[in-house]
Amino acid sequence: MKIKIAVVDDHDLFREGLILVLNQINGFDVIFDSADGKEFIEFLKHKRPDVILMDINMPIIDGVETTTQALKLYPELKIIALTLFSDTLHYSQMINAGAKGFVLKKAKKFELQQAITEVFNGGNYFSQDILKQLAFNSINLTDNLNKLTNREIDVLSLVCNGKTSQEIADKLFISLKTVETHRTNIFSKTNVRNAAELIIWAVKNNYFTIE
Repeated sequence: MKIKIAVVDDHDLFREGLILVLNQINGFDVIFDSADGKEFIEFLKHKRPDVILMDINMPIIDGVETTTQALKLYPELKIIALTLFSDTLHYSQMINAGAKGFVLKKAKKFELQQAITEVFNGGNYFSQDILKQLAFNSINLTDNLNKLTNREIDVLSLVCNGKTSQEIADKLFISLKTVETHRTNIFSKTNVRNAAELIIWAVKNNYFTIE
């Protein structure tokens, strides 16, 4: 089964080059591309891709608003932001909108493949340079209010490494329900709203090291 991908980016040359690269990767299939967020929203009424690569800065409807509208209609969508370093001010907005990851537009083929595969499998993905910016510059997240237990730290580490709840359950030999309980407790203690913010919090508070 191929991973069905949509690409939304208003720079035609970049978008066309990206599609060419994606279609060269075994198991990937670009089923839609557009320079317009509004057109993408219309497309979703007829077909849903597995993973969407979303530019942040676009005319008519930008990536933040497009992501917000798309996930409001179809919460199961998995969106990765395509970004430049200059998009720093929009990082937190894309996370709040529900993006599952960030990839720099200068990323190499292997990283792009890794990001799409991890997000498709239920994880999150951040380019390392972006993660550094998010953790130390862009987002001011509060430090842990209550100390994490050893088991919660185990779960946190696996979340940061892109593992799904089922993979965490299998790795730690606990039930899926127990994993979800730990995740809920971790979110509460760290005062974050989603896995993306949790990863940033973990970096900032030395629970996860950027390689």
